Amino acid sequence: MAIKSKNILKIVAGVIVFVTLPSLLFFGYFYFKYNEELPTGITGEKADALAYKMLDALDYDSYKATDYIEWTFKKRHHYEWDKANNTCVVYWKQNKVVLDFNDQTQSKAYIHSFKNESDLAQEIIQEAIKNFNNDSFWLVAPYKIFDAGVIRQIIKTKNNKEALLVTYTAHGTTPGDSYLWLLDETGKPTAFKMWTSLLPIDGLEASWNDWTTTKTGAQLPTFHKLLFLGLEIDDIKTTK
Repeated sequence: MAIKSKNILKIVAGVIVFVTLPSLLFFGYFYFKYNEELPTGITGEKADALAYKMLDALDYDSYKATDYIEWTFKKRHHYEWDKANNTCVVYWKQNKVVLDFNDQTQSKAYIHSFKNESDLAQEIIQEAIKNFNNDSFWLVAPYKIFDAGVIRQIIKTKNNKEALLVTYTAHGTTPGDSYLWLLDETGKPTAFKMWTSLLPIDGLEASWNDWTTTKTGAQLPTFHKLLFLGLEIDDIKTTK
């Protein structure tokens, strides 16, 4: 009986090593290859001027005049965002949530089209808020660089180009996150590097070069590449 127990322990230990060791080696490879320290730069007029250049390249006025944006993120979450009234309807799986950003007590949750007012409703509403904060950031992050509590710094990259480091000190799901915007000659974003509490590796780069110009003139991304992952943004519709 003791021998059988030892054999079982050996098998379990072997399985654990077999599963975890490649994962640790895989993570270690990416960590040492991509991990970067958060850079520091200079705040003030030059940083703000680069931020305005970025907004001009994206036609910020057209985005600002856009009252409604609809999109699907990674074919999992669908959004109908009424920017003008500061509300959003969020759909995923069997859930529908009507978010009221002016008064969250007025937000409503539905499961299989039936309104839910139990404790579960609040959990679903909080999940919808978390999803919206994440998924909308991948859609409109460049337009948020002058939000309240944002610190902007101008950075010199290794190839001596100017980049814009943006740190969010308040609001959102993960305040304190930083993003380094890499720009082309016109100031239009081509990628950003991320220092966030949600990622185990600092400085990972995601692309911002698959843009579409919507009916309202707002420029929005349709795809991001993050390492070997693709983040798809489909069904984009805008109205004024």
